[in-house]
Amino acid sequence: MLSAAANPARHFYCNSRVAVLLPLPLAGAYDYRVGADPVAEGDVVEVPLAGRTSLGVVWGPGTSATDQAKLRTILRRLPAKPLPEALCRFVDWVAAYTLAPPGAVLKMAISVPAALEPASPIWAVRALAVPDGLKLTEARRRVLAAAAAHPPLTMADLAREAGTGDSVVKGLVEAGALEKVALAPPAPFAPPQAHRDGPALSESQAQAAASLAEIAGFHVWLLDGVTGSGKTEVYFEAVAAALKRGRQVLVLLPEIALSAQWLGRFRSRFGVEPAVWHSELSDAKRRATWRAVADGTASVVVGARSALFLPFPDLGLIVVDEEHDGAFKQEDGVCYHARDMAVVRARIGACPVILASATPSLETLANVQAGRYLRLHLPDRHAGAVLPDIGVIDLRRTPPPRGFWLAPPLVAAIERTLAEGEQAMLFLNRRGYAPLTLCRKCGHRLQCPHCTAWLVEHRQAGRLICHHCGHATRLPPVCPECEAEDSFAACGPGIERIAEEATHRFPGARVAMMASDTVAGPHAAAEFVRQVADHEIDLLVGTQIVAKGYHFPMLTLVGVVDADLGLEGGDLRAGERTFQLLSQVAGRAGRAERPGRVLLQTFQPDHPVMRALVAGDRDSFIAAEAECRRDAGMPPFARLAALVVSGPDAGAVDDYARRLARAAPHTEGLEVIGPAPAPMAILRGRHRRRFLIKAARTVALQAALKEWLAACPAKQPLRVQVDIDPYSFV
Repeated sequence: MLSAAANPARHFYCNSRVAVLLPLPLAGAYDYRVGADPVAEGDVVEVPLAGRTSLGVVWGPGTSATDQAKLRTILRRLPAKPLPEALCRFVDWVAAYTLAPPGAVLKMAISVPAALEPASPIWAVRALAVPDGLKLTEARRRVLAAAAAHPPLTMADLAREAGTGDSVVKGLVEAGALEKVALAPPAPFAPPQAHRDGPALSESQAQAAASLAEIAGFHVWLLDGVTGSGKTEVYFEAVAAALKRGRQVLVLLPEIALSAQWLGRFRSRFGVEPAVWHSELSDAKRRATWRAVADGTASVVVGARSALFLPFPDLGLIVVDEEHDGAFKQEDGVCYHARDMAVVRARIGACPVILASATPSLETLANVQAGRYLRLHLPDRHAGAVLPDIGVIDLRRTPPPRGFWLAPPLVAAIERTLAEGEQAMLFLNRRGYAPLTLCRKCGHRLQCPHCTAWLVEHRQAGRLICHHCGHATRLPPVCPECEAEDSFAACGPGIERIAEEATHRFPGARVAMMASDTVAGPHAAAEFVRQVADHEIDLLVGTQIVAKGYHFPMLTLVGVVDADLGLEGGDLRAGERTFQLLSQVAGRAGRAERPGRVLLQTFQPDHPVMRALVAGDRDSFIAAEAECRRDAGMPPFARLAALVVSGPDAGAVDDYARRLARAAPHTEGLEVIGPAPAPMAILRGRHRRRFLIKAARTVALQAALKEWLAACPAKQPLRVQVDIDPYSFV
C-alpha cells in the first residue's frame, strides 16, 4: 500500500470522495468513494459502472453534490505506475481544444489495459539440498550439477544445459531437489549509448547540432534543411544530449511501419534499437513497451502520432520528423494534429521540441516569422551531393501514345538511366490498377454501396475495393444497369497499371511496386527497402510512401506520372501539399555522388507549383501562398473548424442540420458556412452534412462551438464530429 510519506509530492485521498475519469466518451469524471486504501491523482483504479467494472484514473477531488454514503466505492487500485501529472494535464488540454470528451482522450493514454497489471514472472529453478533417499540417475546428476553451477535457469534451459529432457527436471522439482523461483522479466530495451561518436558532420550541420544539443526547457525549433541535408544526424545530437541528461526522448514519424532506414541509422548511431510504437505491434510487445515507457526504461521511443499519449515520466525532448506530413492529422475519433499537440505536450512538460522538414508547413513557417519558433537552416546536401535538376514534360505537346501513360521524353530518360546501370522511380499517388470502372455500353460506374466513392480496381488481388470503408467485391460479369456482358473498362491509371506498362516498355528491367497495400507491415517494408538499396530492383513504381525520407544511392531519375493530381478538389492546401509531396519525391533522386534528375508530367506547366519546383524557389512560392491565404482569411491567419453531422437516415440528418443552422452563433469575427452535403456525402453507410466555421484568431472558437452544440444537442443515432483545424474537407 502506498502512503503519503512514500511520495509527498502527490496528494492522497483516504475515506473521502474522488473524481474518476473513465476511458469512455462521457461528459466528464464521475465521483467515487475511497475506502481504507488511499489513492492519489493519476492512480489507475477499477470501479463499478452500470453492473460491470471499468478502469479509470483518479482525476482529483470529487465535485458532485451527491451524499458520499450513496457513492459507489473504488474496488481496487491497480499496481501500475500512476499516470504522470504532465500526461493528465495533456489529456485535459487536448479534450478542451478538440471538444472531445475527456474520457475519449484518456482512452488513448491507457490504450493497453493489460499493461496496467504486472508482467508475468519468468519461472526458473535452482538447486536445493538433495533429499535423503532420492535415487540419482546419471541424468539427474547432470541436472543437479548444472543447477549448482549456474544462476536460476528456466526448466527448458536447464534441461538443455544438462543434455536431458524436461521430464527429468520436472521430476527433481517434484522430488524437492530443485525449487521454482520467480524471476523478473528482463528489460525489453537496452539503453542507447549516447556517448558513441556519430558520423562526421559538415560545418553547417555541426553548428545546427551544437545549437540543438544545448537547448533545455520549452523551446520550439524548426530544423529546415533540403532533402538529403542530414537533418536526422543533426537532431540525433539533440537526442544524445537529452540521453546524457538522463531524460527520455520521443521521435514521431509519419509512417513508422515504413521506417527501416531510420531505425538502421539510429542503431548505427546509438548501438541499439529504440522502442517502437505503432498499430502493428503484437499485444505482448505493446504491453512491454507501455510498461517500459512508464517505468523509464524505454529511453527513446520512435512512434506514430499515438505515441504522444504514452506515459513518459521524464520526457526531455520531442522530435517531429517530416512535420509537414498530413499523416500526423488524425481524423477519426478524437481529431487532432500530432505536430501541434507535440508542441503542447512539450510546453506542459517544459521540454524542447524539434520540427524537422525539407518542406515545412505554412503554419510552422508563420510561427517562425512571428518569433514563436526558432529556425535552423541546412541549405546543402550532405557529402557533396547536389539537388536534382527538375524539368516538366508538357503533356499537351508530347502526350503518351494512346493506351499508355508514360510520355516519350520520360520513356527515353528511363531507358538511358537503366542503360547506365542506375535506378529510376515512377511516382503516382494512386493505389490499385484503375480508379474508375465503367460500362462501355451505358456508362454505368461501379460505386461503393456504403460510400459516395467509386470502386478502385486492384487487378493483382482480383477485387474492386473502396478505399474509404474497405468494401471489396469481384468485377461483375454483367452490367447491373444495362445487363451487357463483359462490358466493363478500366479508366485511368493506378500504380499497378503503370507497373504493367513499365514491364512492357522495359522488358529487361526488374520492376517492383511500393504502396501501402503492397508492402504489408514493417518487416515487409524493411525487406523491400533493402532490395532497392542493394540494387535488386531497377525501376520502382510507388505512391506517396516512397517520399518518406529514403536514401537510395543509385536512384538518379524520378518520373512523376501525374504531377497535377494533387491540385484537384479545391482544397485550400492543395498547392502547398502538392509542392511538398513533389519536392519530397524529387528529393529521392541523386542523393549520393551521381547527379539526379526529375521529370514532371503535367498539363499545367505554368502552374505556380510547377514553376516553383523547376526554379527551386520554395520561399517565393510559400510567400505567394501565404499572401493568398491572408487575403482569403484562411489559416494560418485565421481559424477553421468543421462540423460533420451524420446518421443512417438522410432525412433525419437534413432535419437536424437545418435546426443546427438556425441555432448557429452570431458572433463578430465568426462565420458559419453550411450545411451542405459533404463531398463524401455517404461514408460507411452514414449520410453526412458539413458545416465550415471561419473565425478570426481573436475569437474564442471552442467556447462558441461548445455553446452552440449544447443549445442543439444531437440524439442517437445522429452524431456530430467536431474537427478543429481541419486538414481534409471530404
